[in-house]
Amino acid sequence: MDRNIPINEFPNLDIFTDDINFKVSLNHSDDGNGIYNFQFSIQSEDYCQPEPITLRWRLSSFNIKGVWKAGGIHDKRQQYDWELEHPTSRISVDAPIITVFSHTDTNIHTIACSDAINLIEMNALLREEDNSEYCHITFFKESHPAVKHYSADIRIDTREVPFSKSIQDVSEWWETYPNLQPHPTPDIARAPLYSSWYQFHQDLNPDILLSECVIAHKLGYELIILDDGWQTLDNNRGYDYTGDWEPIRFPDMAAFVEKIHETGMKFGLWFSVPFCGQKSKAYQKFKGKFLTENHRWAPVFDPRYPEVRNHLISIYVNALKEWNLDAFKFDFIDDFKTYPETVLTKEDGRDYANVNEAVDRLLLDALTALRAIKPHIAIEFRQQYIGPALRKYGNMFRAFDCPNDVVSNRIRVTDVKLLCGNTAVHSDPQTWHREEKVELAALQILNGFFGVPQMSMLLDDLPEDHFNMIKFYTHYWNENKRILLDGQFVAHGPLVNYPCLVSSLGSHCIIGLYEDFVIRATLHNSLDIINAKMTETVALKNDDEVNCSYLKYNCIGQLVEEGSITLTKGIVEILVPKSGLIRLSRI
Repeated sequence: MDRNIPINEFPNLDIFTDDINFKVSLNHSDDGNGIYNFQFSIQSEDYCQPEPITLRWRLSSFNIKGVWKAGGIHDKRQQYDWELEHPTSRISVDAPIITVFSHTDTNIHTIACSDAINLIEMNALLREEDNSEYCHITFFKESHPAVKHYSADIRIDTREVPFSKSIQDVSEWWETYPNLQPHPTPDIARAPLYSSWYQFHQDLNPDILLSECVIAHKLGYELIILDDGWQTLDNNRGYDYTGDWEPIRFPDMAAFVEKIHETGMKFGLWFSVPFCGQKSKAYQKFKGKFLTENHRWAPVFDPRYPEVRNHLISIYVNALKEWNLDAFKFDFIDDFKTYPETVLTKEDGRDYANVNEAVDRLLLDALTALRAIKPHIAIEFRQQYIGPALRKYGNMFRAFDCPNDVVSNRIRVTDVKLLCGNTAVHSDPQTWHREEKVELAALQILNGFFGVPQMSMLLDDLPEDHFNMIKFYTHYWNENKRILLDGQFVAHGPLVNYPCLVSSLGSHCIIGLYEDFVIRATLHNSLDIINAKMTETVALKNDDEVNCSYLKYNCIGQLVEEGSITLTKGIVEILVPKSGLIRLSRI
């Protein structure tokens, strides 16, 4: 960015483009409460391929601590205008939103765009020369098919509200657009899930899986997803055999699913949607109908061809009908994108020029067909494809892979949960070394506790204390899932990995404490504090004196202490077992 070019102070936005084919307009209004709405549009008399158009503005850098981005994960720091990488979103990657937050974790400036289909670039960057924050949003950074007209809305929130609320309010704003209205979430998508991936990878054993389902169901799990490996006998963790989706390792899949159902569990299957391995029959059939053949794992189907979409949809529909599935895990959606060799025209049999629009059509037709057969089918999408456009299709948004990494799981679950409204957010499947200390093993579950638990441990081979820990916390989660999933959710400390998470519903509040962090407690009639850390001290800061009864549990569910306590005004320290739980009730 040329620093000699003047940039207006917000709420005035400057338009930068070299495109002479389009008339660009930008209108704005504000609600008087700190939310500004801008209507951006371009118009041409003829079909033209738009060049990048950037809107820029600045604001004084007062009280800025960090920047939250949909794909930021561990990186929520302030960035600078000499850094060249900018966040982007499209239908299959992240979401068009950025939140600049303060040293008290309140919102300063949240930017969001209504176009969740096409690639949008945005950022908020500090310029050291004047200590101002320079913000921008760029349209058409990715090659875009020729159009006559395009429009999108931009929402900028400057209210002094908790940063988490500003993000959640954007999620509700997206829902007001007809093309972004989410599909309802079925009960099975809100139930604890057993994943085959981390314990089995591609080496799947039907007898062991059946045995595991019997145990998992008794513990409170209701769904198993059979991951990669069912479609091939190859165990090399590759994708050469994707594309045909024949149950090579499970030749009588319908009978196997029936046996799973007899255990009380529902059943879902994994599919890597874009990949067509070179050792598949589909690869020869669809030669020349790929977005790229130079992908690191496998050629990528081009969904702009109707025969490609029909091929994929028929596979899923037949699997649902013939095998009586209850769920699908649709994976690698983010690999549907424009590659250097992708030609962006509507010709040679392609009925779309725009890849993102074709992905939307593929998912629309696939999910319409599946839901016509089984209306409450569960659909899992994995981070990064968790944006508002995909809430129309997926009802389980899972944290990205982070095996045996409690902090990453907590961050990822929280980031997705802030974005996805009432769509169920799932933890990454929890896994750990079977000889781990039970208090540390419990952290795997507790760090994903504000989402739906996914388990990927060999349950039949666990130490007794590990088994009891899973039993205790799975039972507790099932008892309180309405609070954990539907309650008012507040995330504290985005720049320090969310050391405290809070969800409340009615008179009951649940707090997850992950570091030595002072909790500001507005005591409900019932307050549960999960001490998900390796120190026993829990510090509460109270505005008033409150008398409570309490129950303390260790991580394997043993009641270790009960009694009454007066929580005096100010800071009170309570001892709670490591990875344990205290339940406080007003007297």
